[in-house]
Amino acid sequence: MTRVFLIPLALLSACRESETGCGAEDYADLVGRPVAAITLPADLPHRVVGPDDMVTMDHRPDRMNIRTDADGTIVALDCG
Repeated sequence: MTRVFLIPLALLSACRESETGCGAEDYADLVGRPVAAITLPADLPHRVVGPDDMVTMDHRPDRMNIRTDADGTIVALDCG
């Protein structure tokens, strides 16, 4: 039964992300690649966050968070 609620929740979060304007959806093809092998524009606000990294809780809608696993492979992109 909980699966029924996950689909609308995922759709809502996707809408929220696209409204923020960080452009994470434009870089979706980076998921699965090593973070050390990518090049991003110098003017793109971003931060790389590993699985055990501490991060500030300030919300910056224009900043892209590049989330990696322990091996440095990009597993997700989101705004904030």
